[in-house]
Amino acid sequence: MSLSTLKYGARLAVAGLILVMVATAMPLFSPSVFTTARIIFSIGAVLALAGRIMERVAAPADEPVRLKRMRRIDVWAAIMFVAAAVFMFLRNVGGTDWIAFTLAGGALTVYTSLMVPRISSKS
Repeated sequence: MSLSTLKYGARLAVAGLILVMVATAMPLFSPSVFTTARIIFSIGAVLALAGRIMERVAAPADEPVRLKRMRRIDVWAAIMFVAAAVFMFLRNVGGTDWIAFTLAGGALTVYTSLMVPRISSKS
């Protein structure tokens, strides 16, 4: 894969994460829009997962091991967002379980967002 695929994957992931953020905030302002919010959240989670997988596949083969690990954690964070989207549709199972998965995915995303530039500058 090429560097342009890596950039396209990053842009796709960022667009998905923005949709996740907007959809997470929507029920705070108006609880009646939860149905719309979970659809937007699901689209964002799938976009984030697709972007993170594209980044992981398009990464150079000679990439440092720590950077590969960060990319793998990014994929798992996106999987957490997809799990949160599933729990948004399963309201009878756990009403607020989606919030826990969203927070876990967000924490992993913040961690990797801080560590990837630091690791990249060292190598």
